[in-house]
Amino acid sequence: MRSVAPADVAFDRSAPGRETSREPATVSRGNTLPAAASSPPRVVILGAGFGGLEAAKALADAPVDVTLVDRQNHHCFQPLLYQVATAALSPADIAWPVRAILRDQPNLRVVMATATGIDRDRRHVLTDQIALPFDHLVVATGATHSYFGHDEWAAVAPGLKRIEDATRIRGRLLAAFEKAEVTTDAEARRRLMTFVVIGGGPTGVEMAGAIAEVARQTLRRDFRRIDPALSRIVLVEAGPRLLPALPADLSAYAEAELRRMGVEVRTSSAVTSCDRLGIVMGTERLDAETLVWAAGVRASPAADWLGVESDRAGRIGVAPDLSVPGTAGIYAIGDTASLQGSDGRPIPGIAPAAKQMGRHVGRLIAARVAGDEAAASRPFRYRHHGDLATIGRRAAVVRIGRLHLKGFLGWLFWSLAHVYYLIGARNRIVVAFTWMWSYLTFQRGARLINS
Repeated sequence: MRSVAPADVAFDRSAPGRETSREPATVSRGNTLPAAASSPPRVVILGAGFGGLEAAKALADAPVDVTLVDRQNHHCFQPLLYQVATAALSPADIAWPVRAILRDQPNLRVVMATATGIDRDRRHVLTDQIALPFDHLVVATGATHSYFGHDEWAAVAPGLKRIEDATRIRGRLLAAFEKAEVTTDAEARRRLMTFVVIGGGPTGVEMAGAIAEVARQTLRRDFRRIDPALSRIVLVEAGPRLLPALPADLSAYAEAELRRMGVEVRTSSAVTSCDRLGIVMGTERLDAETLVWAAGVRASPAADWLGVESDRAGRIGVAPDLSVPGTAGIYAIGDTASLQGSDGRPIPGIAPAAKQMGRHVGRLIAARVAGDEAAASRPFRYRHHGDLATIGRRAAVVRIGRLHLKGFLGWLFWSLAHVYYLIGARNRIVVAFTWMWSYLTFQRGARLINS
């Protein structure tokens, strides 16, 4: 790691990002990274998610210094977090050290720190560890859970965005059965064996189906005083149907499959209150020990850091090339950005979109550094590869253009696609083998309560 400069290093406003004086600067913890007079342009990427990694890789051959910042040391494959939460996979199966992923890229360094702000005038990123000057900035800080103004619900209804979320939900799920095994109160046992998933999008559908499999199959012979198969799993959706982004026929199939698995599907039912004993839907009270939130997301506070406008979800409205209007050399991608595609619809906040955005911005910066202004201003063109959601061990729904797949064929396609997008041969082999073993034996090997 490079040495750090004293707290009083500052930057000349007339030449953003270049150190020219000893004028005091506001930095985090008194540290900033200096640049030599002849150093190449500095690119800072905030976030090592799908978009941030692709942006970094796209700059591998560019004459720039890249700094990738993330508060965690690993990249997480979020589409499979629900499988960690339901004990099908271990965290290490879907997460990889960022340094290992990018170890062969000599123009890149990784900084583990939490971003706390962006100084647009002096052109540096503030973190809890160090201040990072930049000439080009890529904001890929992602999104977190949105409780629609009720942030107090987070303590009782955790969402699913990070490894820590998944292991916490897994602990609550498995502990509920353990508590039910020893309680002598019938009413308490019913509440302990009731599980509520709030939100009928892909995450909610996948989570509800996986919990049903745990209760009906994995745990059915493991307890002596309770029958896990008698568990009540409820999926609550405020809208009129599940998977609203998918065609009606696939949505109806998903609901029918969930009901066949024993999941209660409650559509057109908005949650109005959550507490440690359950939820309220309008005037109806539903007692439950375990709640999982899958109903909404909001972007990071990047818009506030930059002092620019954002939509209701906190996303920055970006220009067609993904640059942030009113700023120079600053881009927003993934869940941080709001942009309409060529079809007039908002680009979805999914991994393939973030990867495409990251690759595009990386190429734009490389072109700008090379002096190719025409290539440096090309608009982003999103290519939608399809929509997928799995419902259980042998059922999924898939839409690729006009092609609709469901049932076992959809599940097989879903499985192959997710294995393909995993990072590294080791993880692909482990996940594929684990799924095959679980399919044949109905077992889940990651049933650990560690929180």
